[in-house]
Amino acid sequence: MRWGLWTLAARAARGPCSLCTRQSSAAQGLGSGATIFALSSGQGRCGIAVIRTSGPSSSHALRSLTAPRDLPPARSARLRLLSDPRSGEPLDRALVLWFPGPHSFTGEDCVELHVHGGPAVVSGVLQALGSVPGLRPAEAGEFTRRAFAHGKLNLTEVEGLADLIHAETEAQRRQALRQLDGELGQLCCDWAETLTKALAHVEAYIDFGEDDNLEEGVLEQADSKVRALEVALDTHLRDARRGQRLRSGAHVVVTGPPNAGKSSLVNLLSRKPVSIVSPEPGTTRDVLETPVDLAGFPALLSDTAGLRDGVGPVEQEGVRRARERLEQADLIVAVLDASDLASPSSRNFLDTVVVPGGGQSSGGSTQRLLLVLNKSDLLPPQGPGPCPALPPHLLLSCLTGEGLDGLLETLKTELAAVCGDPSTGPPLLTRARHRHHLQGCLDALSHYKGAEDLALAAEALRVARRHLAHLAGGGGTEEILDVIFRDFCVGK
Repeated sequence: MRWGLWTLAARAARGPCSLCTRQSSAAQGLGSGATIFALSSGQGRCGIAVIRTSGPSSSHALRSLTAPRDLPPARSARLRLLSDPRSGEPLDRALVLWFPGPHSFTGEDCVELHVHGGPAVVSGVLQALGSVPGLRPAEAGEFTRRAFAHGKLNLTEVEGLADLIHAETEAQRRQALRQLDGELGQLCCDWAETLTKALAHVEAYIDFGEDDNLEEGVLEQADSKVRALEVALDTHLRDARRGQRLRSGAHVVVTGPPNAGKSSLVNLLSRKPVSIVSPEPGTTRDVLETPVDLAGFPALLSDTAGLRDGVGPVEQEGVRRARERLEQADLIVAVLDASDLASPSSRNFLDTVVVPGGGQSSGGSTQRLLLVLNKSDLLPPQGPGPCPALPPHLLLSCLTGEGLDGLLETLKTELAAVCGDPSTGPPLLTRARHRHHLQGCLDALSHYKGAEDLALAAEALRVARRHLAHLAGGGGTEEILDVIFRDFCVGK
């Protein structure tokens, strides 16, 4: 959370993009007298806790707690004694920083108090701030909402900041940081500029089409720009929702016949005892799911019942649920007993799951399958015995851990294909909202191509550009904004 704040500090004074800026009555309302304060660092005991204020009374609050000192130099830390403005009782000796607006995170006057992180200290300072006239506790996400309202962040950058705060894996962190740095927002601005130029050409032809001074090929230039933009939008929309999987986690399903070692593998990958491991066939009868960090990528790992003709109604239901999860999987990890490949259950699993595993899932996207031969510690030195022809596979021993490094490296490659590589390539679409507006823009461009009247063609370009503005935060409805900012903690 602190990292995201200091990343933005260097950009606080920039001029906002005309498309990506959301200036509305909300900006006026947020800066119309209310000064907010909150604990910005995590709850609980810690070495240092950070308390922030934002609003016109921030300077008064700092003077009230450090009287009779003057304000410190802007953006420079100073050691000050904090005292209760009502009783004068010392509260703590803290580092204080003064960020005069508009060169601050929110665009307003801001103060940061770096105090010792004991609960009594934090509580005392918060109570002291609450006693200063004009100050009130902040609501969840209110600091970031003020930064958005004052043009310091566009909406895609706000979403990137929220994702950075909630990132649990390296891949999520990289993706969130790229979005926070404005890559997706800048791409939208570039697309909007393309539409603006195309619209200018169309409207110039409408207004001055009979003027001999008008440059030749004006409409052809507009058509060329629109065709290039259509290709770019279509490419982003055909990304198999990689960005959304990266943000929420890929669905990885572990499957195989009974006693192949599925539960042992789930426990090994999750590094905790998620599933019961027993030599008795059919121990797992339901789908057990756990969120994990697999080689730096987020995943929802599912342990499933062994695929066989169920013994009894309970196991039959477990097998049905297992097959249902296979249809929903982004990545299937198929597990076989390396010492029992010639058995009927292994052969049947190869024929019914592994061989067709490269086909299409029910959602129309390509499923990926990774074949793992477990129990390699039971194999003779010459390797597996006679067995049917096997597709590419990995050898693993869940008992000794041999082969685990190779499995993790392969999982990293497979998940990069499912979720996208956040370190390279164009910005990913991480939310359904992004896809909705890009699809709306693409639909409007198709109306442009089919328009027989130039006035209708110009209107189609305006609609397309409006969708890009909504994606970046221009003209967004309050309900959508409320949902986005609700993801933030109090103090951010």
